[in-house]
Amino acid sequence: MRFAVLMRKQHLDNPWVSYRWVPHEVLPDFGQFITTSSNAITGQFLGRDAEGESWLFTGFELNLFLDEAEGYYLNVSATKPSWFVMWRLEEDIDCYIDAESLELAKAESTIAVPHRICVSYNEAARLLDGGESVDAVPMSDNHTTWLQEYVDEHYRPEPKKRHKPASFKGAECPAGERWQTDS
Repeated sequence: MRFAVLMRKQHLDNPWVSYRWVPHEVLPDFGQFITTSSNAITGQFLGRDAEGESWLFTGFELNLFLDEAEGYYLNVSATKPSWFVMWRLEEDIDCYIDAESLELAKAESTIAVPHRICVSYNEAARLLDGGESVDAVPMSDNHTTWLQEYVDEHYRPEPKKRHKPASFKGAECPAGERWQTDS
């Protein structure tokens, strides 16, 4: 399944930082977005409003894997199921931005480029542990239902194993000496 990510450059009323980048929405891509390359990540400027700018990035493929089923389960069982978007501030943007938007993008020193989308809590946690920027974007009801169906079909929780506390395991001692008392 193919998807696109809508990134927002939001203006901030802050003396130290004038804007911040945030993933705003993950959209299904049925071919309705015009891109120059079908497989590569490609960004295009959509427009500017009073709150900031919108950029659309296409070229994201989402595959679900059986060994990530627990992470999908954790996502759909959360209060607000989410997409997880891993993005980086890029300086060399020629390979990411389409020709019509390139001049505008180069006016900035960096631009936020999403590199990966996922729906597994565990995968998002691994990316965060690796030092990547990952933001959650609320998932639509349709996508939540689709992911829940996958989880229902493929996720089987591991059976819980009871572990004896160390105090009940006993110490290593020769037979017959365990219950000796001084008389």
